[in-house]
Amino acid sequence: MLIVQKFGGTSVGSLERIEKVSERVLKSVAEGHKVVVVVSAMSGETNKLISYAKHFSDSPTESEMDTLLSSGERVTSALLSIALNAKGQKATSLSGRGAGIVTDSNHTKARIESIDPKPIRSAIEDGNVVVVAGFQGIDEKSGRVTTLGRGGSDLSAVALAGAIEADLCEIYTDVDGIYTTDPRIEPKAKKLEVISYDEMLEMASLGAKVLQSRSVEMAKKLNVNLVTRSSFNENEGTLITNEDKIVEKPLVSGIALDKNQARVGLIGVVDRPGIASDIFKALADANINVDMIVQTVGHGNSDSEDLTNVAFTVSRDELESAKNCILKFKANNELQDIEVNDNIVKVSIVGVGMKSHTGVASKAFSTMANERINIMMISTSEIKVSMIIEEKYSELAVRSLHSAYELDK
Repeated sequence: MLIVQKFGGTSVGSLERIEKVSERVLKSVAEGHKVVVVVSAMSGETNKLISYAKHFSDSPTESEMDTLLSSGERVTSALLSIALNAKGQKATSLSGRGAGIVTDSNHTKARIESIDPKPIRSAIEDGNVVVVAGFQGIDEKSGRVTTLGRGGSDLSAVALAGAIEADLCEIYTDVDGIYTTDPRIEPKAKKLEVISYDEMLEMASLGAKVLQSRSVEMAKKLNVNLVTRSSFNENEGTLITNEDKIVEKPLVSGIALDKNQARVGLIGVVDRPGIASDIFKALADANINVDMIVQTVGHGNSDSEDLTNVAFTVSRDELESAKNCILKFKANNELQDIEVNDNIVKVSIVGVGMKSHTGVASKAFSTMANERINIMMISTSEIKVSMIIEEKYSELAVRSLHSAYELDK
């Protein structure tokens, strides 16, 4: 098989751990596989480089930051290649540019536009294990290195696996798979053997931090079979694949908790055609990602315009930006007041089995009611139900839902 293996920062966090990674790669080669490895920077390296830049400037240019930060992955790839060669395994390291990864021009958060598979295929044909520096590519227009943002090495691995038509993409982290919920909250959480792209995408976007949602989206788009597993043991991981390949589709696969949530309430919004469009376009223009949205029915009297209330959620780190974005509507007398609340969390149930079963949402709501937990906002899709609740009830909610759907059995 042709396998892409990605190792994160903790997996390559020291010379000793890089040594262990080289041994794991050699084991795969000994089993007859052709291997392409994608690596992150050694843990702590990126923060160190950022601190170096901050020594000289509080606002360094993004293009120079990309040049600086991309060096961390190149160091790791070279070290792993050296370790493999020292053990008698022919290996070569490639930067993102050397691996043929072309991106757009958005420094620090670039998107992959294309990948030329020829450099990697040529190196494999020469008998090499190919070690690619993750998290980076090249903007052909400017010739400058770019970085892919948070989770960029996962994205590099999945995109490369699709480009070279790999049979499998293994993502090695410090956990050994996808669990029904966070084991630190619910010790009875079980590791899943298999989960669909859509379920994993929901879990990733709803707070599960094993994989970034961008890499899952890419895997679904390119039909790449993903496995997440630990680099610190030999345990089987979790396969992330097409829903059609899953024989038994569970009613609920997992419970996700997202603590990075804040609620913005707009009180007394003038209920005119286009007001919602204007508000959310302003947020979009400011690159603020809005999650849940709730609007009440407009009301008013003969002496005033109809008014309505609108509430939405954003990540906590974008709360102040969102509030500032909305203030102009208050200044223009298009809303009466703005309320913000960052003492909330989002708890969600996810499962492809919801498509064909009734009563899933009602069980979630009754479970919250039994624990006397008030639900502030609700959002649903075919395979998920998300609820905004007070932060102090977050762990109780997760444990109660995990038990209600018998995920510990």
